[in-house]
Amino acid sequence: MRLKTHQDGTSRHSDIVSCVGWTGNNELYSCGDDQRMHRWNGDGDYIGQASCAIFDNVPSKHSNPGLNLPPVYVTDIQWFPQAPGKGQNAASEMYAAAGTDGKFYLCSKAGRVEKMVEAHKGAVLALKWNYEGSALVTAGEDGNLKIWSRTGMLRSGLVSSGYPIYSVAWSPDNDSVLYTNGRNLVIKPIQPASKPILWKAHDGVILKVDWNMATNLIVSGGEDCRYKVWDSFGRQIYSSVPCDHPVTSLAWNPAGEMFAVGLFNTLRVCDKLGWSYAVEKPDCGSIFNIAWTPDGTQIACAGGSGAVVFGHIIDRRLEWKNYEVTLLDDRKIRIHEVVHGAIENLEFRDRVVKVSLSFGHLIVATYAQCYVYSDKNWNTPVIIDMANNGRVICIKQSPDYFLFVDNATGIQVFSYEGRLICSPKYPGLRPDFITNQAISLSNDTLAIKDRTDEKLIYVFEISTGRLIGDGSPIKLTCEAIEIALNHVIGPSGCRQLAIVDKNREMFITPVYKPDLKKIGTMVDTFSWNDEADMISAIVDWKFMVWYYPNVVFIDADIEPMTRFEKDGSVFGKNAQFISFNGTQCTLRRADGALITANNISPLPAMLQEIVKKKQWEEAIRLCRYAKMKELWACLAAMSNKLKKFSIFAISVIFQLKRVERLELALLRKQPREAEAILISAGLIYRAIMLSVNLFRWERALELAVKHKTHVDTVLYFREKYLKQINRKEFIKGYIQYSQGISVDWDKIRAKIEMEESNEKNKGGKGSNENLKVSGGHERLRSTDSQKSR
Repeated sequence: MRLKTHQDGTSRHSDIVSCVGWTGNNELYSCGDDQRMHRWNGDGDYIGQASCAIFDNVPSKHSNPGLNLPPVYVTDIQWFPQAPGKGQNAASEMYAAAGTDGKFYLCSKAGRVEKMVEAHKGAVLALKWNYEGSALVTAGEDGNLKIWSRTGMLRSGLVSSGYPIYSVAWSPDNDSVLYTNGRNLVIKPIQPASKPILWKAHDGVILKVDWNMATNLIVSGGEDCRYKVWDSFGRQIYSSVPCDHPVTSLAWNPAGEMFAVGLFNTLRVCDKLGWSYAVEKPDCGSIFNIAWTPDGTQIACAGGSGAVVFGHIIDRRLEWKNYEVTLLDDRKIRIHEVVHGAIENLEFRDRVVKVSLSFGHLIVATYAQCYVYSDKNWNTPVIIDMANNGRVICIKQSPDYFLFVDNATGIQVFSYEGRLICSPKYPGLRPDFITNQAISLSNDTLAIKDRTDEKLIYVFEISTGRLIGDGSPIKLTCEAIEIALNHVIGPSGCRQLAIVDKNREMFITPVYKPDLKKIGTMVDTFSWNDEADMISAIVDWKFMVWYYPNVVFIDADIEPMTRFEKDGSVFGKNAQFISFNGTQCTLRRADGALITANNISPLPAMLQEIVKKKQWEEAIRLCRYAKMKELWACLAAMSNKLKKFSIFAISVIFQLKRVERLELALLRKQPREAEAILISAGLIYRAIMLSVNLFRWERALELAVKHKTHVDTVLYFREKYLKQINRKEFIKGYIQYSQGISVDWDKIRAKIEMEESNEKNKGGKGSNENLKVSGGHERLRSTDSQKSR
């Protein structure tokens, strides 16, 4: 990714440009200390001077030198936010302007001052509309912070401090205000009884802050020449090295994926985790203000030399399998097929806003249209017209469908042939707040995290666009941070949703019958595999891959045996998944470096396909060939799920080590069938002990008598059991045989050791270590062994 900057050859402003702001229809207004306001189009071309009545009725430094009235300068302008889903009406657009005379002005786009409000003693240094446009906050040189209605009526004097407040920002839910206080940052709730959150953020005076509504992250910069990223609780995520000059401006892009930082003759674009995408050195002096276009593809900067600098994000790169897609500029895309070296160039009439590449399809969204390309034919795309000139916020893909979210029509799900499938909605849906982490798409379901209550997740059926089940959302105990649906349904036969909450705990649940099961703690990031029912995650500095995540619903005790683990320190803290295709997993570290983990075995995915086809003998042969304990554990769980014990019980028992619990997990639901398998394998002692451990006393004695072995062993364990529960014998068979057979622990122990030795000599891997039976009777046996010694 690169930043391409340009500026007009002639400086239209003769003095410092103090502020810039984009209108809803992608026009830029700039205002400077020359008391002029100029208009620019979306490509950075100069349109002309804009009318502004603020300067018409007040003296300037060039006029009326005999008057003692100070000239008025505009320190900030903020355009009124457009309501989602409504068209752009130029006559109704308005902006608020902050003046050095302590007033703020509500002006129409035509330049007429609709209202002038006395707000502060001294200059108004900053102002900001909330995201709904229902309130305006102003910050003054007098240290006061005030909230006003849309029409300019004072609602409350929120803060009165001893420091000038240089910058202010609203929280995403419009319930709190972030402002600077010298070297400190303060989050002040609007409710009077609520306590503010204050922390020391910089070693110098803080000049600029911004709070992103999508990611809930805060960025700040100041005179200590550093910029820092914080979460909403004041915990530091990133701190830059000292720059050459103070940080005079910064701003998040609307999606929260990156932010821009302005210094003297320097413009930097950074990832949300702090590392830099690009740095440019425009000749513009100090950058006092930065504004992003609503689509997040372009920025405008107010320069101290009178220049207005425009920047375009170019060379954005996407990868999927053997394809590499690069956005060369705002209207041209290059597709490179790396295996054969084929290159395709695509050109578009309008500026490209969003691009997505996955599942063999390329989705390109512009202002006017959405283009759907297939990897089989790059020449004839499917074209979908955008309604109401909506701004595309995000694109998600699944193997058969894709969706895009725009601020005009909300969520729309399409097939790759361009057919509209559904437009799901729920009460309180705000498209502007939807991020890639808050929405997930599969071939049959769509999951969305509710922004108003992040403990709720709505799941829709793709075919109808309706909420599944009775319409109730999935309810969590803690707010969700990220959600994702699996793309491939494995042998479990159900669609699953993975969730990471604010406690960094990861849960998995079926979407049709929710049942939350925790599979990890201290989870930084996760991703489902595109081709198999597997999930990978960074868990407490470890890289983990669950080869069969559904195992947590079958038996959580064997879940650790079905996953692959390796040291994840190479990925560092706050790494993020880029993709998980096949056996290759790509992550981006917090410093921006891409790291690929490609030592993931392809065999678990093969096993899933074999089991889905019910080719059980092939599954056994694959496990024996691979000699991977993870494969055997996955096969055990799948066979348990699909009730196929008769084929696999013995194979699994003999191939796994230390499987006391696994043995019971396989056999407890079908004891007769499992017993028959043990007997057919010649493991009479194991079959008897299986019944003993399951407290099937009559069956244990029946087997011992039938096969004329270990009758005294059964009598011994039965006697110990009755002593533990303080009961007398009541089963007739035991009463009968206890009278004629003596029970000697030394002889019983010798027989058991001989049985285990024979098993070890027979099976090699099927040693007594592998086949020990768990339960209270083993503990009794070990206790008696110690006594006899």
